[in-house]
Amino acid sequence: MTTDSRTGAGRGSLATLICGALAAGGLAAVGATALGPEAASASSHREAPLVSGAPQYDNTDLYAFVSPDRPDTTTIIANWIPFEEPAGGPNFFTFAEDAQYDLRVDRDGDAREDLVFRYSFRTHTKNDRTFLYNTGPVESLDDPDLNITQTYDLELIKLRDLKAVSRTKVADDVPVAPSNVGKASMPDYDTLREQAVHELAGGAQTFAGQADDPFFLDLRVFDLLYGGNLSEVGNDTLKGYNVNSIALQVPNGLITESHEQPVVGIWSTTQRKNAQGDFVQVSRLGNPLVNEVVNPLKDKDAFNASAPRDDARFLKNVTEPELPKLIEAIYKIPAPDGPRDDLVDVFLKGVEGLNQPPHVTPSEQLRLNTSIKPAAEPKRLGVLDGDTAGFPNGRRLTDDVIDASLQVVEGELVGAENDLGDAVDANDKEFGAAFPYLANPTEGSRGPLAEGVDGGDDVRSQLGDALRPTGAEGADDTVLIAASAGAGAGGLLLIGAALMWWRRMRGRAY
Repeated sequence: MTTDSRTGAGRGSLATLICGALAAGGLAAVGATALGPEAASASSHREAPLVSGAPQYDNTDLYAFVSPDRPDTTTIIANWIPFEEPAGGPNFFTFAEDAQYDLRVDRDGDAREDLVFRYSFRTHTKNDRTFLYNTGPVESLDDPDLNITQTYDLELIKLRDLKAVSRTKVADDVPVAPSNVGKASMPDYDTLREQAVHELAGGAQTFAGQADDPFFLDLRVFDLLYGGNLSEVGNDTLKGYNVNSIALQVPNGLITESHEQPVVGIWSTTQRKNAQGDFVQVSRLGNPLVNEVVNPLKDKDAFNASAPRDDARFLKNVTEPELPKLIEAIYKIPAPDGPRDDLVDVFLKGVEGLNQPPHVTPSEQLRLNTSIKPAAEPKRLGVLDGDTAGFPNGRRLTDDVIDASLQVVEGELVGAENDLGDAVDANDKEFGAAFPYLANPTEGSRGPLAEGVDGGDDVRSQLGDALRPTGAEGADDTVLIAASAGAGAGGLLLIGAALMWWRRMRGRAY
């Protein structure tokens, strides 16, 4: 057992158990989401069978917190596409064009969304005669050398009794920050990030683009809870991987019911267009890692197709969680007695007097009291360590949700004090001080340089001169045509040689 998980000192054996602790707030459920998406499948980091094969639609994490530098606003961040390998070109990472990416807000605690912020993306290609994502150094989002770009529209949908009463396009054709190909391709990624932050009416802001995956934890828990003997521990599994992020900062008054009722419930969903042209919900996320560890296999796809208002159907997954039983079986730590009403109160209703709305309907959402001011010195364990501005009152980027959730699941709130954790207490990259707060994505060119190279700009790519964007005519195409012709001639020579060899081999007896 760790000596003091709250200070981060002396991380010992059971520090590891973690990962699974997840936001035990995890219930699963089946049903259609608001605005009528049909039941379908699949969210979190590859946790459900169906969506794990479709990463563009896989919502990995959700964050919601009162903005530290603008406490009259709330920031919501949702991430997609788990385990983006930074050097994973030439087809780098884009949002899907046949999807609706939604941030949903319940203003009154009835488990039904009252607001939906919907992001829809389009992909643009300047030159489809090259395989390159960029044809030279990219210095701005409108640089002609950035061959593949994306833009998005943002729509605000207001609902009453799950029926849309108004739809407003609040942003149109906003550029997306690109994948960070590498230092030669994008020598000043900070500029690209800044250009992708878009101001909206009323003091709101929006961002979409690639970012460092902010979730820090040791995912090796799936190897029989760290090898069954705590031999695997303390490794940030997501270090070096990127995600595609959507971030939205809005005035608190826009999303809350009233000054007297400042608690909101938030979750994100992905809808994918099916063969009939209808949008079907395939991913859903509120509290972290609910579907990854709390829900059994039989419920995972159903949860991703469900709505919070239907969550009572799988209440047993929370009141009789599997994880404490596994820990008891492997490490002989007694599981708290059930039914686990303490988990229901914390994760499905909100903490009474902190982030529980009046007349709450229990459901799996990330609940945030927008009237709680940001902490001057945030504590990674949030509410467990006396920091009421942190998890499970929303979720900040710096909150150690694995350690906090594991301790609660193992009975911290019912007299079984413990300091369990996974020995990963912070992200490997520092977060920003201003919106969108996310760390820049790791570049594809990371790693050691070749021998004899100093890393300077003495060698510049000249591809931009050879591969003109579509529309360039005549002599401008000669380089590309010559290259294509050369490749074709080489191909013919190879085919000819192969035929000659085949003829010779036919005459042999072996």
